[in-house]
Amino acid sequence: YHHHHHHHVRVRLKRLFFYTVVRFLAKYENQINVFSELLDELPDTEEPLWILGQRYDVRAEKSELLSDVRSRLWFTYRKKFSPIGGTGPSSDAGWGCMLRCGQMILAQALVCWHLGREWRWDKDGRHPEEYRRILHCFLDKKDSCYSIHQMAQMGVGEGKLVGEWYGPNTIAQVLKKLALFDDWNSLAVYVSMDNTVVIEDITVKCVRSELTPRWKPLLLIIPLRMGINHINPVYIEALKECFKMPQSLGVLGGKPNLAYYFIGFIGEELIYLDPHTTQLAVESEAGGAVDDQSYHCNRSPHRMKVTSLDPSVALGFFCKTEEDFDSWCGLVQQEILRKSRLRMFELVEKHPPHWPPFVPPTKPEVHTTGAEFIESTDKLFESEEEFEILNV
Repeated sequence: YHHHHHHHVRVRLKRLFFYTVVRFLAKYENQINVFSELLDELPDTEEPLWILGQRYDVRAEKSELLSDVRSRLWFTYRKKFSPIGGTGPSSDAGWGCMLRCGQMILAQALVCWHLGREWRWDKDGRHPEEYRRILHCFLDKKDSCYSIHQMAQMGVGEGKLVGEWYGPNTIAQVLKKLALFDDWNSLAVYVSMDNTVVIEDITVKCVRSELTPRWKPLLLIIPLRMGINHINPVYIEALKECFKMPQSLGVLGGKPNLAYYFIGFIGEELIYLDPHTTQLAVESEAGGAVDDQSYHCNRSPHRMKVTSLDPSVALGFFCKTEEDFDSWCGLVQQEILRKSRLRMFELVEKHPPHWPPFVPPTKPEVHTTGAEFIESTDKLFESEEEFEILNV
């Protein structure tokens, strides 16, 4: 009897597991590789694993590595927040993945600035006040500075309807504009044009001005197209170098209409945080406390072959001080510009004379009711063709 009973329980459990997986896969039909990821932990290898400028030995430093990943602010789809613009969507499931990735890269910049790259999240809730303030910037309500509400409405000015999918370049433009409304952080956001970072424009116009001669912390975003339909393998080593730099904020990208926040790599695989899970919106309690458990990803990180990356990406870097920026320029010269046959991007001292003059961002007038949200999904999957092709 005993054995027989166990056999039944086992069969039932197997069946239950199978149905759970089938349901899970049905829900995430666009994530074909999800099944292998569920079963798959970190690889057992001597190769170093890099996360946002930090190097790890997978075997010896597994718990440190997981704690680092878990400490990143993780933003996902949410549902049941107050409607965007009063009459718009109350969930961003299906369209907000790149906006969530944009939130993650910006949150990482703010964490590096206020808490430091070495800061770790404590799940029992003992946090510095700055951590709480950073999280508040991203809550799903209209008056949070970098909320899904603010981002979607700022996107209307970039020609995107609320509910339309954004590419990496659009999200960079939205972050640049929203940063101007942030009263707490005077963050300078520079988005490169034509794969070219202009040192003079950053130092003279962006992080300094007549009014503030001292250096403002810099969020540097470099939108790139690393190939035509697939990533050109010549860029892969340079891409890895970006994750090794201490200034690294990772990379926005993914696959068409599927955005991920890439935070590192091991061997030929990229490591990323995935926004494609829908959680309930979180209300902040009296006194501004927030239950923040759902803002930290509690599992082994996702991995993806670097060759499956869509060629449209945006690289992110954070330079808190002018020394950080100088050292970043040095690393780019040495690791990216000198070594590669095909340059990933250019770094130039002076503003190119044939370019229009560089205009530092100023606060735009925001006129939107939120009624401009998308009515049908037909528009959702037109791919973004706003990138110049690199180095043709």
